[in-house]
Amino acid sequence: MDGRHMQIGEVAARTELSLRTIRHYEETGLVIPSARSQGGFRLYTEADVARLMVIRRMKPLGFTLDQMRDLLEATDRLDADAGLDADEREALLERVRTYRQAAVEQVEKLRVQLARAEDFAATLGARLETGPRVPGA
Repeated sequence: MDGRHMQIGEVAARTELSLRTIRHYEETGLVIPSARSQGGFRLYTEADVARLMVIRRMKPLGFTLDQMRDLLEATDRLDADAGLDADEREALLERVRTYRQAAVEQVEKLRVQLARAEDFAATLGARLETGPRVPGA
């Protein structure tokens, strides 16, 4: 798929994001279509899809649009590596490390929530298996 452009519908299917969400991310500057067709349709590349997948993974972890933008800017600059001196590179890497740590912490919180939800579902299941309590029995 190198160099191939995709229309927004294909990108939506691949990323499992709605057309509206992708357009919103464009409006907020998180992702910009790589090109436009002669008819004005948004055209995306694999790099654009990868960027949307980063955003999609950050969203359920509670990252804000500003945080997403900040992380993407840092990773874009690291990927470009255009004239970064050692201090700039280390500062960018530290920003990425900070986001990674925040993600790890949020994942742990979600694991705790999931365990509690599973315990609750199991409790309800056990209650259903024992049947209703009969008053006065």
